[in-house]
Amino acid sequence: MVQPEDVGAAIRRQIPDAHVTVEDLSGGGDHLQVNVISKAFIGLSLIRQHQMVYGALKNELASEAIHALALNTSTPN
Repeated sequence: MVQPEDVGAAIRRQIPDAHVTVEDLSGGGDHLQVNVISKAFIGLSLIRQHQMVYGALKNELASEAIHALALNTSTPN
């Protein structure tokens, strides 16, 4: 199980300007909805944006602390 604030911190370490919201979908801390907004995504495909976030969470995903991740990424308006 991983804490939502730890997920946000891990993403912000890799994408410093990111605005991150994390919702625990199961109550168990392993099924998460994550929304990330960052200027770093400007000009990148959705796949590349998601790869950046997955890279930031590689340890949590590899250890299965995060079992399922619903991910939305976007650039600021």
